[in-house]
Amino acid sequence: MFQLHLSENLIRLRRDRKITQEELADFIGVTKAAVSKWENAQTTPDILLLPRLASFFDVTIDRLLGYEAQLSREQIRRCYMELCQDFANLPFSEVWEKVRSTAHRYYSCYPLLLQLCVLYLNHFMLAESKEDSREMLKDALRLCGRILEGCRDTGICADAAVVKAMLHLQLGVPSEAIELLEPTADVNHLSLQSSAGALLIQAHLMSGNTEKARDYAQVRHYLHLLDLVSDAIQLLLTNAEDFKRCRETMRRAQGIIDLCQLEHLHPNLASQYYYQAAVTYAGNGDPAHALEMLQRFEHCVNSLLSQERIALHGDDYFDRLEQWMEQLPLGDGAPRNKAFVRQNAAGSLSHPAFSKLKETPEFRSLYKRLSED
Repeated sequence: MFQLHLSENLIRLRRDRKITQEELADFIGVTKAAVSKWENAQTTPDILLLPRLASFFDVTIDRLLGYEAQLSREQIRRCYMELCQDFANLPFSEVWEKVRSTAHRYYSCYPLLLQLCVLYLNHFMLAESKEDSREMLKDALRLCGRILEGCRDTGICADAAVVKAMLHLQLGVPSEAIELLEPTADVNHLSLQSSAGALLIQAHLMSGNTEKARDYAQVRHYLHLLDLVSDAIQLLLTNAEDFKRCRETMRRAQGIIDLCQLEHLHPNLASQYYYQAAVTYAGNGDPAHALEMLQRFEHCVNSLLSQERIALHGDDYFDRLEQWMEQLPLGDGAPRNKAFVRQNAAGSLSHPAFSKLKETPEFRSLYKRLSED
């Protein structure tokens, strides 16, 4: 969708220069009445006058017109998936330049810029050098800055702040991530914030919107389930030196995964958990359980790769997620394609914690299977 704001821009630019309509008219070679009609959106300048107006105000014609290229949600999804596929099939530098060109072309389409940041975050590790990886992350940081400076959508800005924090962590600057996240993740305020969802459900019920309350409650329940397992992964990372606590964390997390059939419901998250559990066991001298977790990791990866396309989905219990998923920026689509998932799965087995497992037949066989096309 294309929106032009010529009249508003003429008023703003003229007032910034502190000139009158008559002075502008004299420079352009038209009457004061003509300028007045332009600013009141009654008429528009002749196309041949646009370069002269742009030159006078020292702006591009696009900026003079207020040209803002906007893409629909479906167009953004298609653009993301095409670029994701390009990263799997084309030279990295070629796709990187294509992403940059897309960002420049739609520099005011903030939902697209946010997804390009996510794209960078999910593919920077494919760069041919560490320098290129860092430069790509910096590209994404600049796009996040553009969003936070110019976008008025609070939801997009909140997401951009989280993505920006992720980028800082990848660049090894945790202090910047803390500065961004700590104000909104203060544990002293989380209790009230977390009650907002329950209050909204109650409000829908009191208003007679039972179906809306059910939909929202199920989505909230689903997201809390994913958070429980995601937090377990973080606990394994933060308590790596306390194997006793890690074992208890894994016992509880495994119970949740089995009870909620997470290997089927969300194999991507389950695979992330099993991988971190394998690292934890291997790092604490328990190769048998590490191999068991890696086998479960492989099962989840194969579950992802067996799908016609990697997609989010519900199950017999979580049966009201479809409409919510449709509203997500990428719909039910995954941020990485199958080729990348396979490559990343095989590459993850090079973790130093697995050094003592690499000579075992089970590990070599597992690595071979994950490396096969």
